[in-house]
Amino acid sequence: MAQGSSQPKPGHRVAVIVDEGTNPFEVGVATELFGLPRPELGLAGPLYDVTLCAPTREVRMNHGFFTMTGVAPLDAVDEADTLVVPGRPDNVVPRGAAVRDAIRRTHARGARVMSLCTGSFALAEAGLLEGRRATTHWRWADIFRALHPGVLLEPDVLFVDDGDILTASGSAAALDLCLHVVRRDHGAEVANAVSRRLVFAAHRDGGQKQFVERPLPDVPDESLAPLLAWAQGRLGEPLTVADLAARAAVSPATLHRRFRAQLGTTPLAWLTGERVTLACRLIERGEERLDVVAARSGLGTAANLRARVRRETGLSPSAYRRRFGQGGGEPLMS
Repeated sequence: MAQGSSQPKPGHRVAVIVDEGTNPFEVGVATELFGLPRPELGLAGPLYDVTLCAPTREVRMNHGFFTMTGVAPLDAVDEADTLVVPGRPDNVVPRGAAVRDAIRRTHARGARVMSLCTGSFALAEAGLLEGRRATTHWRWADIFRALHPGVLLEPDVLFVDDGDILTASGSAAALDLCLHVVRRDHGAEVANAVSRRLVFAAHRDGGQKQFVERPLPDVPDESLAPLLAWAQGRLGEPLTVADLAARAAVSPATLHRRFRAQLGTTPLAWLTGERVTLACRLIERGEERLDVVAARSGLGTAANLRARVRRETGLSPSAYRRRFGQGGGEPLMS
């Protein structure tokens, strides 16, 4: 995960561009994650101030399923701290000049820009992705490379956080990226609460593969859910992949195949990610001793904790506490 995503201020403004043929699912994801009230967090309003904007007064959505009206004009992007560009199915035809210019000038003044699914085509057309890391839906990867050879495309990941530009691979990965942004902006505790409200996985690392061989297990008792719940309750113990395999009564090789098929990642990567998330939550809740956080999260040592938290969040544990913790700005103790 790259560093550099801007930290939100009170009243952080998010603009979502709704263009001809836009996929309604991704507009819904941005609205749900960023724009709805969060009573589960004790908040009267949403985490962000969200505005839908469009280049025309009426916008026909994907395949003409419905027409959206009543959205703000496109110049709403000029007030945005974060711009979200959803995808659309007709990616060979460039976006209109007004949309490309809106994306370009929003980024030029320092705002954060996100694309969902094939919205990355629009970012590339605006010149934002040249020489930078990005992703798009796997089905469109070859066409994307042909049209935009200067982009460092990573076609087999869920999302890419390249600092002030973030791209999600597919429609479902839009949920992962938006939750990632909530986590970067507001901390693991808030992101976990939002994911529970959505009944969605709290954390899937952006490096996980976007194409899973077997989205649902062939045999119900092969589901990893009971094993994951068991492991999440024992993260502070010295769990290994062999321990997980023994609990599931399979060989480590079989467990590895099931993780790849069902989660798109490895058992070790999943376990490490869960431990980092727990460490972040402990820091947010006020634990000041790095060695205690490392032990309770299963990361072992303060040095390993520092390395893992920095890799995942772009922040040192002390900087993470200053941003998200309850106790203020005192540095963490080793």
